[in-house]
Amino acid sequence: MKLKSIIYILFFLFLVSCGAKKELVKTKNPGIVIAEPQPENLPSVNEIEITKKLVKNNNRLNKVTLAYIREFAPIAVREMHNYKIPASITLAQGILESGKGKSELALKSNNHFGIKCHTSWQGERVYHDDDEKGECFRKYVYPETSYKDHSLFLTQRKRYAFLFDYKTTDYKKWAFGLKKAGYATDKKYPIKLLKIIEDYKLYQFDNVKKGTYNNALQKLNKTNTSTKRIAKENPKNNYHTVQRGETLYAISRRYGISVPLLKEINNLVSNNISIGEKLLIYTKK
Repeated sequence: MKLKSIIYILFFLFLVSCGAKKELVKTKNPGIVIAEPQPENLPSVNEIEITKKLVKNNNRLNKVTLAYIREFAPIAVREMHNYKIPASITLAQGILESGKGKSELALKSNNHFGIKCHTSWQGERVYHDDDEKGECFRKYVYPETSYKDHSLFLTQRKRYAFLFDYKTTDYKKWAFGLKKAGYATDKKYPIKLLKIIEDYKLYQFDNVKKGTYNNALQKLNKTNTSTKRIAKENPKNNYHTVQRGETLYAISRRYGISVPLLKEINNLVSNNISIGEKLLIYTKK
């Protein structure tokens, strides 16, 4: 009897120790806060005029997507000039990967491209279920940093090197090339990118001349201080949770944007909002 009792106790202790080790494995590293430079002011790339014309020709286009284009097209063009990635490709990937800027990853972490931590990433991180449960994703203070990280992700990995043999105006080769290089597992990924690019005529941004753009960029940041972007120290500022007694008008005044814009980027058809509802807030220039 004594021997059986000893064996039982030893077996129990073994199970407890295994359980303890499993808990240690589950501990998730929050990362460290990496100082991100405050984004510079960016010149217009005719994003307002282009989206207005799109709506005029097709009023069924998604309003949230149009708002995303107006907000991030200048960033995509800057990345194109700095890293030779078509602005249309970058913008389409941002729209697709971030759910038009409204995915949980984009709202809480400013991660617009679903870039995972990988071994080299030391910055802040969040965990989401993707291909596997509880995968690690990068977290940013500014969405602009997410865009730059996307450019670095493509330019610093050998498997994407062949893409840079394509012209920045050849978005079709880029779309299929990304799938060939293994950027996404979805077989329809190139088709989805091309549909976004062609439905919203994003290829127009590929034609923005570098010289003209850079001159406007230098002039804007040298003389214009009134349009400096608001530093978003907390990524949670990207959305607002409706509280009891709040109205759409009060929320718009709080964040300094118009009621029509607030309705547009949240795809609202009326001024009615509910307690606990999350409203997307784009920090404007």
